[in-house]
Amino acid sequence: MFLRTRRYLPAALSRAAAHPRVSPAVPSPVSPPQHGPVAVENLGSGIDPRSGTIERVRGPTMARANLATLLPASIGGRHKVGMHPRWFSSTGLPPHMVNGMPALSPTMNQGNITKWRKQEGDKIEVGDVICEIETDKATLEFESLEEGYLAKILVPGGSKDVQVGQPIFVTVEDSDDIEKIPTDTFFRGEHDEDQLSGSAVQSVKVDVAEQSPVLRHISPAAKMLIKEHGLNASSLKASGPRGTLLKGDVLAALKSGTASSSAKEKTAPATPSPQPARDSQAQSLTTSQKSDTFEDMTNTQIRKVIAKRLLESKQTTPHLYLSKDVVLDPLLVFRNELKEQHGVKVSVNDIVIKAVALALRNVPEANAYWDNAKEEAEKCDSVDISIAVATEKGLMTPIIRNADEKTISAISSEVKQLAEKARSGKLAPNEFQGGSFSISNLGMYPVDHFCAIINPPQAGILAVGRGNKVVEPVMDSDGTEKAAVVTKMNLTLSADHRIFDGQVGAKFFTELALNFSDIRRLLL
Repeated sequence: MFLRTRRYLPAALSRAAAHPRVSPAVPSPVSPPQHGPVAVENLGSGIDPRSGTIERVRGPTMARANLATLLPASIGGRHKVGMHPRWFSSTGLPPHMVNGMPALSPTMNQGNITKWRKQEGDKIEVGDVICEIETDKATLEFESLEEGYLAKILVPGGSKDVQVGQPIFVTVEDSDDIEKIPTDTFFRGEHDEDQLSGSAVQSVKVDVAEQSPVLRHISPAAKMLIKEHGLNASSLKASGPRGTLLKGDVLAALKSGTASSSAKEKTAPATPSPQPARDSQAQSLTTSQKSDTFEDMTNTQIRKVIAKRLLESKQTTPHLYLSKDVVLDPLLVFRNELKEQHGVKVSVNDIVIKAVALALRNVPEANAYWDNAKEEAEKCDSVDISIAVATEKGLMTPIIRNADEKTISAISSEVKQLAEKARSGKLAPNEFQGGSFSISNLGMYPVDHFCAIINPPQAGILAVGRGNKVVEPVMDSDGTEKAAVVTKMNLTLSADHRIFDGQVGAKFFTELALNFSDIRRLLL
């Protein structure tokens, strides 16, 4: 799994906001095997060490860089995940590669290891899925682009909140090299390198520097156990090289009962006050009873991002709400004709998407977004409709691009494919990033009307309620008024008031209502 010939990477493949590192590490002759970085000089864009010319400093103990770590790709819903350039070989270890948690989206700073498809010692072929990574957008399959052997898994399956850049596994070229990497070898990650260069240490909810006056190395597995059980790292006895705290040390402390909780130490009084044993027992019983009255629900990365974005939207976007009831009967008649006369099965939502897309095309002022940098509205070049799809991990919004130019049957087919991909976590980034307008339909539930929250940077979202039969006076052909039963559906527009003023909103609803009353307009 090593790069042999390529030396130039186009700047277009760069992922921004990474900084070049030049930090060769020279371990002492008596120190245990540790992983030192390869010196990399960036002569390209000056933004990302993966763009422009890359010069590799090679020594007898340095392995070769892997092109697979630099080129992300997505093919047919299966994602070939690009990895960070890592630190490679070191004294006493065979040629190997340390692969870190990659940043798979612009907003990702941590991810979850859902499960490992390959185990230690397994041979890795081109195209094999090594593990599944849950990001703030979707669950992606980590594919191998070259052959090799999985020598060591550094982060077990099911681990959550793994920081971007933290080493997660090690690969080697030769199967004989697997046993040459000791199980207690410590591999540094990005945060450890920043620590060595004098930067601030960013821990995973366990601030070792505050807990102990002596900075200690803690293995990733030990960190996870400390975090899970809320232990005080300074009270644990380390048995690893150079005082490294290993997973076995934490397990031994838990088994013997010598591990102390950091939360208890922080809340303990400075001087013990005399309390009767009976009162403390009653207090502990009350505390345990209270703790049994609730259950913590772990959020997925997707739900965490949704919560953050929705809060930002309500706080930073001035919402304007407009509502209107439309007659649904012409749409239902048209839908039945397509099914009976042409054998085409479409849903009400498919027709709503087409009607909204045409209304946006006829009112281009509504098909826009707010540019914060310029502080002005920018019109979108195409009508791209995002549709809300509920999944087990959270709400996803796949996009029907150029919806105004597609037929209703084409929209129906694309919606089914995208919804299936969303529920299985196989959406590619280009299938859910972007969009100019959103539709959230709860018509299949007993919901008459509701107000949706705008999905920035979009300027509008249409909330669709269910159809209800109502009795209304209608004008007969002879000019007399009579009572009739009609089916009506409520539409509520949530719009960015910086783009949608009253006039734009009224024009949009006028066009939309015409599309529902005269369904033939959708065929033009």
